[in-house]
Amino acid sequence: MSDTSQNLARAVREEDSFDVGALSAWLERHGEQPVAEVQQFRGGASNLTYLLRTGDPAAPRDLILRRPPAGRKAAGAHDMGREHGIQAALAPVFPHVATMIGHEADESVLGSEFYVMEKVPGRILRQDFPEPIAPEAADALCRRVLDVLVALHSVDVSAVPGLAALGRGEGYVGRQVRGWIRRLDGSRTDDTGDWSDVLAWIETHQPTDTGQVLIHNDYRLDNLVLDDDLGVRAVLDWELATVGDPLMDLSSMIAYWVEADDDELFQLFRRQPSNAPGMWTRREWVDRYCAATGHSPSERDLVFYEVFGLFRLAVIAQQIWYRYVHKQTTNESYALLGQVVSYLEQRCRRLVAESA
Repeated sequence: MSDTSQNLARAVREEDSFDVGALSAWLERHGEQPVAEVQQFRGGASNLTYLLRTGDPAAPRDLILRRPPAGRKAAGAHDMGREHGIQAALAPVFPHVATMIGHEADESVLGSEFYVMEKVPGRILRQDFPEPIAPEAADALCRRVLDVLVALHSVDVSAVPGLAALGRGEGYVGRQVRGWIRRLDGSRTDDTGDWSDVLAWIETHQPTDTGQVLIHNDYRLDNLVLDDDLGVRAVLDWELATVGDPLMDLSSMIAYWVEADDDELFQLFRRQPSNAPGMWTRREWVDRYCAATGHSPSERDLVFYEVFGLFRLAVIAQQIWYRYVHKQTTNESYALLGQVVSYLEQRCRRLVAESA
């Protein structure tokens, strides 16, 4: 399997450009060579991600730069120091993270906070497999992805001060419910629907925490770097990682997991090959995760996790839609996100009704 993880890297959008000379000087202070080429990845919809080619163009060293977008941001979001620190703290106890180069909090260097890490070579799966794979191989991929998630949730957080500091104790589910409702309220636009019935159901049906572990909070195939055998080399995008309820990590994961028999509109959201023959269903993910970890949520709680995951996804889309509506970004790939939010609202409402 060839390395195609940079196939979404293109020329840097003007609105997302920065002083390459200043970055080269910063890299040299961190023991790296100057930048020879910069490209921007098109896949991310939250933080901005760039491919840096450094050193001799004939034998370059590839690095990754992460920085926040311009415009209004949710409180606590896009914290580059936090994202960098989590990965640096994880590296000794969890092998599936990139090597950090450094973090810069001084916004005068590039116009924003940022951090740089080594690029992990390998394949990042996007909407479809680049070539068909056998159902047995798809099943094996799911098992490997599950094993890494279980391994992450098995990290002894208390033994790593940089991770233990993320914990806020019991009540994680409740804090998430309140926090994401606040984010929705803070990013409403004129076309935002009436979420009141769905929000009331979420608040009423939230379960108690099932544990306190390190969770990724955005665990999906296009945040994983795979090797030639479809094993997981690295987990990317730790912006939302924290210490909390492991089943909430599963909640966010299955929100993105579009199955082959899902409706036509939901198929339009698919950003990973979760519909391919042999890939697990959402229920299989839940059942196999619970079998591996010993969790046994009720059927009512399982509805909550699915509804909350979709609601959270809707709020993420709404926050980006807010930036687009207010012309804080001109990225036309965001032009349909208002419709995405509306669809997810209806999907949440349907799941709630079916559970009654």
